[in-house]
Amino acid sequence: MKKTILITLLLCALTSFAQENKEITPQTDEFLSNLSKLSSKELMDKAMFYYNKSSFDTTLIYCNLIINTTPKNADIEQQTILFQAYNRLASVYGIMADYRLAYDNFIKALNIGEKYNLTDHIPSIYNNIGLIYLRLNNLELASYYYLKSIELIKDSSENILILNNLGSLCIRRGEMDSAYYFLNKLINISKENENKYMQYILNNIAECYKKEKQYDSAFYYFRQSIEFSKINNDIRIETVSLSDIGKLFFEINKIDSALYYIDLSNKIASENKFLDIITNNYLILSEIEKSKGRYKTALELYETFTNLKDSLTNAGVYGSINLLQRQYEVAKTNQHIEELIIDRQIKENTIHYQRIIQRIIASIMLLAILVLLIFILQNRKLRTAYKVLYDKNIEIIRIDKKSTGKKQEITAPANSNGNDNEELMSIILKIMGDTKTYCDPSFTVDKLVTIAKSNHTYVYNAIKSSPNKTFPKLLNSYRIKEAQRIFMEEFDTKKYTIETVGEKVGFKSRSGFYDAFKQITGVSPNYYIKSMKEEKVKIEEKIETPKGKE
Repeated sequence: MKKTILITLLLCALTSFAQENKEITPQTDEFLSNLSKLSSKELMDKAMFYYNKSSFDTTLIYCNLIINTTPKNADIEQQTILFQAYNRLASVYGIMADYRLAYDNFIKALNIGEKYNLTDHIPSIYNNIGLIYLRLNNLELASYYYLKSIELIKDSSENILILNNLGSLCIRRGEMDSAYYFLNKLINISKENENKYMQYILNNIAECYKKEKQYDSAFYYFRQSIEFSKINNDIRIETVSLSDIGKLFFEINKIDSALYYIDLSNKIASENKFLDIITNNYLILSEIEKSKGRYKTALELYETFTNLKDSLTNAGVYGSINLLQRQYEVAKTNQHIEELIIDRQIKENTIHYQRIIQRIIASIMLLAILVLLIFILQNRKLRTAYKVLYDKNIEIIRIDKKSTGKKQEITAPANSNGNDNEELMSIILKIMGDTKTYCDPSFTVDKLVTIAKSNHTYVYNAIKSSPNKTFPKLLNSYRIKEAQRIFMEEFDTKKYTIETVGEKVGFKSRSGFYDAFKQITGVSPNYYIKSMKEEKVKIEEKIETPKGKE
């Protein structure tokens, strides 16, 4: 199963990779060969490379390759890479607004992290889970996970992201003083880390100024966020900032500028499957159309917004995430019990399936025996039927031999030029009494008409009134009787074969002889000869047996 998944993923990776790097397409075989040789670490490096390039489909492929090729008994190094693969996979699903899959993979990563004590990596999981709850507008749970992450964080670069998320949370709550505190503190930390996450901080600062209606400052920081997004190749924040500028211009009633930035944001969001950004953009577009008095278009855009929003934050998705959360908590406290239950279920299932297999085998054996019995009985009945047919044919031949008389002179009947069927049939039968005549391969109805001194119409009518109905059937019946006689009196395997007997009695082909013999006698020539030999052996044994022992 894993090999099949691996091959599928390799092909997907090749397609995606070729689309993004068209110059590599002629070397696809070499690419596949090289990809199959990569270690888990090298695959993870590839996944991070494409993630940083915002090539998320390819990132998913490499992460899935790691997940599906890592053995269960992998060492701590491989488990760490597996943890990173789940984490990165979940991040991509989060970017694509598939929060159910994102949360599911974060929990899988968290389970590995706790099982193998990967304390340096666990804070990033808590931060990412908090981000999901923030996007679902559950501010309390978002804050809980952010704070939980800060308690464990050691990496200053990761700390930037968490503090920035807390700043964003404060903006959502309207706690502007706390938001400014976090964000100003973060600017200095980010500079120490080569402005790695500056685009996030600048976007949040711009949001602060926008909330306070300082639009010039807000526009400035949004533009700065876009510039740093391009420097750090962060397409998502660039798309968010473009959308935010569009909203800003709508607030100050610059509709054309608002539409320009919203459309630009939508274009990038569609190309990169940022569903949550597209959803928010449809809301602002609906408001813009409403402000212009185009209520029908506004309503259509709003319906699109609500449909997309429902797909992102519907009760089913939210409920499934809560269910996963509860399952995770229960799993931590009841893992041993679950393992015992699973072990017991495996044993019970094994016993159950063994019984089913035994029953299936017994049924198959019983069915096979039944089929064999039916076959034996049918074969026996068939042999009996063939024997009866053989005996009848032998009896007919013996009777024919006794009734064979001298040849009579053939004369045409006196009345109607031979048109009386009974008299003409009598002449035909006398003609057919000559073995050399009907055993001649070239003997035809034309010759019969000539010898009978009649015409075709009378001959056809006479034969039609006989049991054979047609000339070929009449001819074949005589030829087959002669063949039976040869088999009985003259047949010697050293002297004859079945085919030579067929030729001797007038048949031009083997198949014609076999078909006619089976049709007339009911048995094949082979069976006929076999039965005849068996009968001769029985007669010979009976003759050789002394009278005293009979």
